[in-house]
Amino acid sequence: MPRTRFVTLPEAAALIHDGATVAVNSSSGLLCPDAILRAVGERFAQQGHPQNLTTIHPIAAGDMYGIDGIDHIAQPGLLARVIAGSLPSGPSSMESPAIWRMIYENEVEAYNIPSGLIFHQLREAAARRPGVLTQLGMDTYLDPRRQGGRMNECTRENIVQLVEFDGQEWLYLRALKPDAALIRATTADEMGNLTFEREGAFLGAYDVALAAHNNGGVVIAQVERRVAAGTLLAQNVRVPSTLVDAVVVVPDSMQTTQTEYDPAISGEVRVPSDTFEVAEWGLQKVIARRAALELRDGEAVNLGFGISALVPRVLLEEGLDGAVTWVIEQGAVGGMPLGGFQFGCAANTQAIIPSPDQFSYFQGG
Repeated sequence: MPRTRFVTLPEAAALIHDGATVAVNSSSGLLCPDAILRAVGERFAQQGHPQNLTTIHPIAAGDMYGIDGIDHIAQPGLLARVIAGSLPSGPSSMESPAIWRMIYENEVEAYNIPSGLIFHQLREAAARRPGVLTQLGMDTYLDPRRQGGRMNECTRENIVQLVEFDGQEWLYLRALKPDAALIRATTADEMGNLTFEREGAFLGAYDVALAAHNNGGVVIAQVERRVAAGTLLAQNVRVPSTLVDAVVVVPDSMQTTQTEYDPAISGEVRVPSDTFEVAEWGLQKVIARRAALELRDGEAVNLGFGISALVPRVLLEEGLDGAVTWVIEQGAVGGMPLGGFQFGCAANTQAIIPSPDQFSYFQGG
């Protein structure tokens, strides 16, 4: 008998209990289990439960363009604490997401921890190890001698410690043990095995699920479709059924922000380089062009959200597409990173790897 159950959205929401710590695998609109988060918010509005959740988001859950993500549960009484590498953001001309208003108004405890460290805290929890020692963030806002990652006045507990080990100072972050993991994939077979063939990344789906499962938590997956057992190629299964407790089928899931489905994002097709738009002339392009002058042929270059995402288009315009290999935290290696709020996806990639592995490369490479 399969251990995985196929459930409705209300049934999925009911699996999250009061006081639970909930880890969410998402990057803005990319892979956001939005329907499950919406169901949790609706259950609270109707029944007053679950209460006092702690949520863990290595990368932002939700955007400001229709995929609300964490905003579904950004309600006093429902959300008590958030530990995030980033949070939904957008143009200053738009109304701030509810989660930001809660932080500003001291209605929720909030910590900002680097995304890679959160992924590694989850990995440590999965392996039943105590936590992460790192010198990343030393003498920055993360250092407990400064803010310790705390984002507002109501956040009092220090979850980052300064310790001495092997003759050096380190920051120590305890392993994060979720009571529930919320993930999204493309397909689930009848056994509960999950594949991501129509997605632009895996992010930390396996690691988030494993951290919850190995600590007695529940793993809930949102997928587009259910198929017969034996349909999926074993090599394509990224989260095996042994980790998955419940699956809810939501056929109309968005692939990412403002994108229902683009096969180039998932690597199912390659597109001609002359179809990529170049950056419009302006101050941001001037900055991007100056940054491009610092690059050398053959380098691997990490991009972040914002102006830096224009640099690949500068090289494209100059006939230098492919001169460097772009690597982004969501997992893409090579190809052309997409801009705007599709950032995190790329077309024509060489590879897509899990985010925790990408962060290990960044931190140690």
